[in-house]
Amino acid sequence: MESFALHSLSTSTSFSRSSLLHHRPRPISRSQLSLPLNPTSRSIPSFKSPIISQAFPFPSKASTFNPFSKPRVTHTPIQASSSPPPSKPPPVLQGAKPVPFIISICIGLIVRFLVPKPVEVTPQAWQLLSIFLSTIAGLVLSPLPVGAWAFLGLTTSVVTKTLSFTAAFSAFTNEVIWLIVISFFFARGFVKTGLGDRIATYFVKWMGKSTLGLSYGLTFSEMLIAPAMPSTTARAGGVFLPIIKSLSLSAGSEPGNPSAKKLGAYLVQNQFQSAGNSSALFLTAAAQNLLCIKLAEELGVIVSNPWVTWFKAASVPALICLLATPLILYKIYPPEIKDTPEAPALAAKKLESMGPVTQNEWIMIATMLLAVSLWIFGDTIGIASAVAAMIGLSILLVLGVLDWNDCLNEKSAWDTLAWFAILVGMASQLTNLGIVSWMSDCVANILRSFSLSWPAALAVLQAAYFFIHYLFASQTGHVGALYSAFLAMHRAAGVPGVLAALALGYNTNLFGAITHYSSGQAAVYYGAGYVDLPDIFKTGFIMAVINAVIWGGVGSVWWKFLGLY
Repeated sequence: MESFALHSLSTSTSFSRSSLLHHRPRPISRSQLSLPLNPTSRSIPSFKSPIISQAFPFPSKASTFNPFSKPRVTHTPIQASSSPPPSKPPPVLQGAKPVPFIISICIGLIVRFLVPKPVEVTPQAWQLLSIFLSTIAGLVLSPLPVGAWAFLGLTTSVVTKTLSFTAAFSAFTNEVIWLIVISFFFARGFVKTGLGDRIATYFVKWMGKSTLGLSYGLTFSEMLIAPAMPSTTARAGGVFLPIIKSLSLSAGSEPGNPSAKKLGAYLVQNQFQSAGNSSALFLTAAAQNLLCIKLAEELGVIVSNPWVTWFKAASVPALICLLATPLILYKIYPPEIKDTPEAPALAAKKLESMGPVTQNEWIMIATMLLAVSLWIFGDTIGIASAVAAMIGLSILLVLGVLDWNDCLNEKSAWDTLAWFAILVGMASQLTNLGIVSWMSDCVANILRSFSLSWPAALAVLQAAYFFIHYLFASQTGHVGALYSAFLAMHRAAGVPGVLAALALGYNTNLFGAITHYSSGQAAVYYGAGYVDLPDIFKTGFIMAVINAVIWGGVGSVWWKFLGLY
């Protein structure tokens, strides 16, 4: 929603009070603090422009609006004022942020010209590594938006003749990247039709009599939606946060003040921490999962029947974490309100107002069942995952559930296409030029000097991969920057390839809840205003340790049973 600013055009004329429109504020009724009743509408945050009452004295009584009347203008003499003229606001900085820009560039230049090139590495590979490191530094420091900075890196690689134009743009035809793009469109379909909202509201109705039951209902509903709505951020902002805010406000729990801890803070923390395990459970639950599988294939690690293999390996540890997370947070971050008897009634009222399942919702259900079935059995019948997604999107477009403007307006999808393809292309060329194998050999030699067994090396490398994410503001950016290198290190240390590839993929989802900037959903939930920043870091670290214990302990036993090692 756009906000409009009022500007005074001249000090020599002024409108009389009777010509100004005055809108009385509408009182907020209690019914407005219930669950949103329109399934297709969403709470969209808006930025309110300040009301400058000194410059615009509004009348005490509302005047009648006549569209055909002319405003009466009275001319007043210009009077000298003793007050100094208002100071001009400082100019807005355009372009790249200077300090992050200089640091990011310098990192690449230092590697290129000051660090001695290893004998095993070719000049072309070393130059590409320096460009890649500058690109990664820019992803962390953000001198420009991610897509713009990645494009600068791509341009540099072509201008310096490090890569040919064809090689630089080769990843733009990557099937997995297009599968990720189409997943954003599927997520928009869930939000537009209201199907995700309806599913979550049913779980609130069934399980929402207590705060703990409410948290389990929201957690299970996200788990159910996740495989067919492949965007954790879309699930957070489009489905679950509006429901959590409505329930919290109805219980008198408001953001930004002590009442937040009555209910809203706990529900936000629970959904935030549970989302990582929901995303880790299914290959198609998050875009970064698909990217992990693609990068593993480029290193020669082939995961057969990836959707089923991913789900089987994740099922036991992820389900245990999903069952444990609401209860653990209930103990370490307890809500003040323990019972929510009004929640099922509010949910029932909302479902009644939504009416029966609409035609578009049925189409969405059928399309996603088809897509998930093709993702599961696609290898058997010879249909690739990207092709299955294309079929699903085509059905939604033909039947009018989505139109092309919906796709065009999904800016995050097209932005992801640009910078994902650039990072994947660079990482692929680094692999082809031997940089990744050289780095992995160096790390493997260091690990061997400590006489680490491959299970110990697995633990050390997984922990390093996880905690490095404190430097990243994007899960997918982390994957594009480090996944290939860490997978190569695992293999050089003797870790079974498929086990290493899957473990890194699961970790990629779990570290999305350690900070308020660690993922897209982190920004959504923190931006709601219910959780203080210290609580985000504290709870994020505690749950990271608990997840590591469950995934490392229970997961290792389960993976041994499945024959992954």
